[in-house]
Amino acid sequence: MKILVVDDEKDIKTLFEQRFRREIRHGEFSFDFAFSGEEALDYMKNSKQEVVLILSDINMPGMSGLELLKNIKKKYQKPPPVVMMITAYGDQENYSHAMQLGADDFLTKPVDFIALKDKIKALDT
Repeated sequence: MKILVVDDEKDIKTLFEQRFRREIRHGEFSFDFAFSGEEALDYMKNSKQEVVLILSDINMPGMSGLELLKNIKKKYQKPPPVVMMITAYGDQENYSHAMQLGADDFLTKPVDFIALKDKIKALDT
């Protein structure tokens, strides 16, 4: 499964590669990383809809994760990628806005990687 992680924190790449080391090694998951909403849209434009899941931070400079979500849901409808929003702020306003824009799930930081793995594996069945 091809997964795009979008977060302005560069160390997120190392964290995901460490936490999913076994799954990456066994070819279960393949990760790519974008460090802004704009970079994510460029990636999506050039990936020919290979991405099955997008994990996006909400609070990023420039294009927010919510703006990215809106763009993705509008431009990539067939097949639509699953989009899970990730934020340090688990407030009701962000949650409601993300769900109105079509988010498939909402996770708070710090990410519970065991629960995230379970959610991802459920998508792959």
